[in-house]
Amino acid sequence: MKETINGLSVFLEGNSKNKSIIFIHGFPYDSTMWQSQINLLKEEYFCVAYDIRGLGKSPADNGQFTMESFVDDLEMIINQLKLDKPILCGLSMGGYIGLRAVEKFENKFSAIIFCDTRADADGNEGKLKRAAAIKRINTEGVAPFTKDFITNCFGDYFKQNYKVEFEKRISDSLSFDPVGVKGSLLAMMGRNDTTEYLSKIKIPALIICGEFDALTPPAVMKPMAEKINNAEFVVIKNSGHMSPIENPKEVNEAMTKFLLKL
Repeated sequence: MKETINGLSVFLEGNSKNKSIIFIHGFPYDSTMWQSQINLLKEEYFCVAYDIRGLGKSPADNGQFTMESFVDDLEMIINQLKLDKPILCGLSMGGYIGLRAVEKFENKFSAIIFCDTRADADGNEGKLKRAAAIKRINTEGVAPFTKDFITNCFGDYFKQNYKVEFEKRISDSLSFDPVGVKGSLLAMMGRNDTTEYLSKIKIPALIICGEFDALTPPAVMKPMAEKINNAEFVVIKNSGHMSPIENPKEVNEAMTKFLLKL
């Protein structure tokens, strides 16, 4: 079932009386990246997935996004749907949103699952890369940037063995509004660093990382997980930055084991 909340496209599966899980996708993707996880969990959980503003089926408006405005959108969805302490699951940019939301109002959540993401903010090099990406979109259009970025997100195993699905991920993202894509880059460039809050997190946490993630490798994510009290850290085999798509079987197993302990 699809709902529109403050202009955002929100997709609901499962019984609303069950415990809820909110899925926040990465950049530059949409909520469909979580379909394998939702298919598994919708019988026992109320699954809420939404397209981040400016991506997927959510409008870009003026594209003047900040990480704070993305967090405001998340909070509005929680309030509008009257979700009682949902489990929060985010990947990459979705993890940035989730980390800031937990820092801002941890008491609204019962547990967190973060995939292929990081707590530290962009340094100077990262900011310059975001700025260069925006410039490239302005001069060349969104397609060349999107194709190159998504290609770097996936590991070699997936690109070689699942070529049709890989190409579909690229073609789907090419339809997104360039204003929304650039707005997401601006939001990520300006996000705050949530590293200091990691040690203060009290709710259960599962941290998942692709074995061959080139953007947030295990060497980055393991220390992040170690800063969270009693967090579980799982490395997903034959997977790059998009582990829930590249190896859904292992991601689903990790999530299921974690959820059973709650």
